[in-house]
Amino acid sequence: MMEYRSGIGYDIHPLVSGRSLVLGGIRIPFEKGLAGHSDGDVLCHAIMDALLGAASLPDIGHWFPDTDARYQGIRSTLLLSQVAKLLREKGWEVVNVDATIIAEFPRIAPFRDSIRIALAEALALEPERIGVKATTHEGIGSLGGGVGIACLAVCLVQKGL
Repeated sequence: MMEYRSGIGYDIHPLVSGRSLVLGGIRIPFEKGLAGHSDGDVLCHAIMDALLGAASLPDIGHWFPDTDARYQGIRSTLLLSQVAKLLREKGWEVVNVDATIIAEFPRIAPFRDSIRIALAEALALEPERIGVKATTHEGIGSLGGGVGIACLAVCLVQKGL
């Protein structure tokens, strides 16, 4: 018998000058990047929290605290791989991940396939099990004003009993 669980994750970071914009492990050409202790990759961060939540494990701040110098500037795809490994060690297998990036700019569509492939590699999954979409905030609020980028992710994990 299999046990299935779903998880949800959310992350948001402000856009700042002097940083590269990285989403799903892919560098996106843009004049600003996301602030953060790591590379600021909100897509990876939201997926990690979704996976950890599905497995009833503490969030990414527990595993990769921003007070730990080892994670300063680290690629979030490396952290995502560590989360996937942790879940496997606990007997969980990732079934699928679906995420929506919320950003007024830049346009994400040209990078969608590259992002899916990078995420699939980090999670050791087939790209067909990864969904990545993007939407704007329709000019409403801070996100609509282009001051940051957010991401919402959901996942399904399974465990054989």
